[in-house]
Amino acid sequence: MKIMLTIFAVFGSIVLAMGVIAGAAVIVIRLIFGGGISRDEQKLQAEEAGMIQEIYRGLAKMEERIEVLETILLERERKERG
Repeated sequence: MKIMLTIFAVFGSIVLAMGVIAGAAVIVIRLIFGGGISRDEQKLQAEEAGMIQEIYRGLAKMEERIEVLETILLERERKERG
């Protein structure tokens, strides 16, 4: 049961990371093909990019935590088996 939860957490974080990357790609494509952008739009996009970077960093930290939890669960399972 614990292993299944861990697997779901890992795949969930991967899907979320892919969504963030796709969102960043959309923003870049808009910048490239959007033409002239007003200063207000530039500020808004800079804020959005900053938020996306924060989300990405948070996902990276979450992935590290999940890996640590997986290691702990596997070690406990090995100890129980003997």
